[in-house]
Amino acid sequence: MALADAGADVILSGRELESLEATVADIRAFGREAVIVQADMGNAKECEQACQRVLDENGPIDILLNNVGGRLIDIPAKELPLEQWQKIDLNLMSTFLCTKIIGGAMLKRETPDRVINIASMSGMIANRGAGGRCYETSKAAIIQFTRATAADWASREVTVNAICPGGFKTAPNQKWSRENPEVIESFNTQIPMEKFGEPEELGPLAVYLASDASRYMTGAALLIDGGYTLWCAIIH
Repeated sequence: MALADAGADVILSGRELESLEATVADIRAFGREAVIVQADMGNAKECEQACQRVLDENGPIDILLNNVGGRLIDIPAKELPLEQWQKIDLNLMSTFLCTKIIGGAMLKRETPDRVINIASMSGMIANRGAGGRCYETSKAAIIQFTRATAADWASREVTVNAICPGGFKTAPNQKWSRENPEVIESFNTQIPMEKFGEPEELGPLAVYLASDASRYMTGAALLIDGGYTLWCAIIH
């Protein structure tokens, strides 16, 4: 929404058509165009096909924003089955494939394009009271993948940066708060700004990273967490 408000036409991918269509309507209200590519980006084959379709039907792409992932499990590491651990791929696979396919097409053009990966502050710290440590592990991997790719592509005018959100009132976190209210309540008390962020507060940072204003920034992992990790640094 923020990118559309700043003047971008947008291609949306996701599983849920109803949600995609609602977002398309909101984007078009800004006077921008929006296209839907319905796919499960957590499925490698569908992800590859979606990326190729985007390039074939809507290329060239100037900005790639990788935003697939989530903490789907809450099981302590000592009890975590291997097949659950392997859900780490949800947070990694699409970031890699989209960067490889769509970002790779950017390199061929040698124009000032942008790749923005959504990592997490959880890639820098361990969250209290939460299981499913494959989430922290995968988000840390996204940060390192961001840095490594940025180094490889720096001379080609394609910047690669990561946004590392803290607690935001997204739909998954609202679900988490219903299922684990004590974790969310405890989390909230540890935020120096004393509240979760609103999803729209992430938008301006994405716009900055997508714009010419950030042309000399690459390989950065930018925290936006209401100060949560400041307390972590003090406590530990």
